[in-house]
Amino acid sequence: MAELGDHLFRREAGRMVAALTRLFGVHNLALAEDVVQDAFVRALEVWELRGVPENPSAWLMATAKNRALDILRREQTARTYAPELGRLLESEWTLAPVVAEAFGESAIRDDQLRMMFSCCHPRLPKAAQVALILNILCGFGVSEVAAAFLTKQPAMEKRIARGKKVLARSNRLFDLSEECDVPDRLQSVQRAPYLLFNEGYHGAHAELAVRGELCVEAMRMAELLLANPRTATPESHALIALMCFNAARLPTRVDAVGNLSPLCEQDRARWDASLIAKGESLLDHSATGDSISEFHVEAAIASLHARAPSMEETSWPMIVALYDTLLELRPSPVVALNRAIALAERDGAACGLAAIEEIADVERLAEYPFYFAALGELEQRLGRGDAAREHFLMAKERARNPMERRFFERQAAPSDSRELNRAATSRGIPYPENT
Repeated sequence: MAELGDHLFRREAGRMVAALTRLFGVHNLALAEDVVQDAFVRALEVWELRGVPENPSAWLMATAKNRALDILRREQTARTYAPELGRLLESEWTLAPVVAEAFGESAIRDDQLRMMFSCCHPRLPKAAQVALILNILCGFGVSEVAAAFLTKQPAMEKRIARGKKVLARSNRLFDLSEECDVPDRLQSVQRAPYLLFNEGYHGAHAELAVRGELCVEAMRMAELLLANPRTATPESHALIALMCFNAARLPTRVDAVGNLSPLCEQDRARWDASLIAKGESLLDHSATGDSISEFHVEAAIASLHARAPSMEETSWPMIVALYDTLLELRPSPVVALNRAIALAERDGAACGLAAIEEIADVERLAEYPFYFAALGELEQRLGRGDAAREHFLMAKERARNPMERRFFERQAAPSDSRELNRAATSRGIPYPENT
C-alpha cells in the first residue's frame, strides 16, 4: 500500500496542486498542498479497509475536488481566492461547474504548465525555481531535491521555503498567452523534467537505483511544452529526444536478478527501437533553430550510444568532442567526469585518470559514488588492483541504495572473483551513461 501511495503521489500530486492553485490562487499554495496531503492520507486509510478502487487516480481527484468545494463554501468570507475567477466562486450556481472544469484533463494540463512557469519567478535564483517545480509539481521530497543538486538537505529546505514565500506573494497563475517573459522562464521550466528524468534513470532513492515511473512522468511533463506554440521550441524537442534515447535503454538498466547493468553488459537487442526512432525524429526537428543548447548536445551523445551496435563500435571521438562542447555550455564536475570516462574509451585508462585529476570543483563529487567507481575501474585497467579495490569500497560507502551497494561490492571483489564476474566484459566502466 505504501509503495502504491508513493507511486500515485509522484504521478498525481502535481496535477492536483495545479488545479487547486488555479481555484485558490497562488497566494494560497499552502492550502492547496494541505488539501492534496489530506486526500492522500484519506486514500490510504480508506483503501486499507476497503481495498484499492479500480481507478485510484480518479478517486483521489474526486476527493480533492470535493474538499475544494467544501473549503470554498465554508471560507468564502474568511479568505480571498483566485482573482481571475472572481465572483464565479461566490455563487452556488457557478461554484460547482467552475470547480469541475478546473479538474478536467485539459484544464489540468494547462494549469500544470502555468504552475511550472509561476514557480520560475524572476525574484528567485534559477536553482530555486527548478527546486520549487520538483517539490511542488513532481512530488520530490527535500532530500531528493538536494541530491539532484548535489547539495545539503538543510540548505535546500531553506531554499524551497524561501521560494514558496516569494511565490505566495502572487495571486494568480502565470498566463502564457499574455506574459512577455516566457522565454526567460522557459529554461528553468525545461530543467525540471530533465532532473526528474535523471532521478528516475539513476537517482538517490533509498531502495531503488532505477525508477521507470519517474522517467515516464518526466516525459509527460516535458511533452506539455510541445502542446503550446510558445514553449514548443527546438530546445524542448531536443530535451524530449534525449529522454526518448535514454528511456529506450531502461529495460536493460537492471538485470534479471535486480542488479545494475553497465552499458557494456546491456543487451542492445532489448532497447526500445520505437523510442529510439522517436528520439531521432525529435532530434531532427530540434535542428530547425539557430542556436545549440545543452539538450541538443546531450541528445546527440545519447543518439550515438543508441545507434552503436556495441561498445567497441561506438564513436568515442565524436562523444568526447560533444562533451567538450557540453562543458563549454554547462561546466559541471559530473559532465567533466563523463567526459573523462569517454576519453578513457578513446585514448586509454591513463588518459581518463589524468582527465579526472584535472576536474574543477571535484570536491562536489565527494559523496558521488560513481566518481570513485570510475577511479576504481580505470585503476583496475592499469593493473593496480589494491588502489582499485580501495576506490570501489569508497563507492560502496556512498552507495544510495542496495542495488548500487551490490554493484560496487562485485567491483571490489578479489581479482579472481572479478574475472569470473566480468569474463565477458573487460571494459565495464560502472558509470551512468547520462549526464
